[in-house]
Amino acid sequence: MFEDSLIESGNRFRAKRRLSTTILSFFGQFALIGILILIPLIYTDALPKTQLMTFLVAPPPPPPPPPPPAAVAVKVVKVQSEVINGQLRTPTKIPEKIQMIKEEEAPPDLGAGGVPGGVPGGIPGGSAGGVIGGIISSTAVAVPKIATPQRIRVSSGVSTGLLIKKVTPNYPALAKQARIQGHVLLQAEISKDGTIQNLQLISGHPMLAPAAIEAVKQWRYKPYLLNGEPVAVETQVDVVFSLSGS
Repeated sequence: MFEDSLIESGNRFRAKRRLSTTILSFFGQFALIGILILIPLIYTDALPKTQLMTFLVAPPPPPPPPPPPAAVAVKVVKVQSEVINGQLRTPTKIPEKIQMIKEEEAPPDLGAGGVPGGVPGGIPGGSAGGVIGGIISSTAVAVPKIATPQRIRVSSGVSTGLLIKKVTPNYPALAKQARIQGHVLLQAEISKDGTIQNLQLISGHPMLAPAAIEAVKQWRYKPYLLNGEPVAVETQVDVVFSLSGS
């Protein structure tokens, strides 16, 4: 028992010594690090001068902006006229460059011939009063007659106004039973005497077109006058088939 107590007490003593040694080592290292940090702050002469100048010297200011471009001087040239009060003055110096002035040619002199149709001496029939006597005495010029076209194209509204005889088409029985209705559009030529010629189908139901063509062939129109003369016209005729109106 005594031996065991000696072993346990020896172990405790070693542990205490190890803890104290660790604490002393920690504080010693901390003190050494603090001394190493404080020495450069206290003794600044020991630091490199190049490094101190880098930290203390301020950077140079930025360069000034470039000067604005110089304004271009405008040279005003004063042009002196050589003519004063309608008279040519003597130049003060000999010009370096002489410009040639080209005058316009004067109109030809008619002399005693006079203006045609005007004063005596012109064409026969001229009078001292002006050109009126020459025009009255001159030969009359025939005005060409405008040729009247043989055929023109008019709208369906114009041709409807010339209609004097209208035959109503017979509604086909088969189309009426099939309840077919609508418009039949025809291209027609109205001759000079008002009759229908060259009748052609443009659009419409095939069951309604024959009845419309047969009825329109019997229509009569007033002659269409152009410059006082009758002419043939081309127009369109619209025939309506409606079950409500049959």
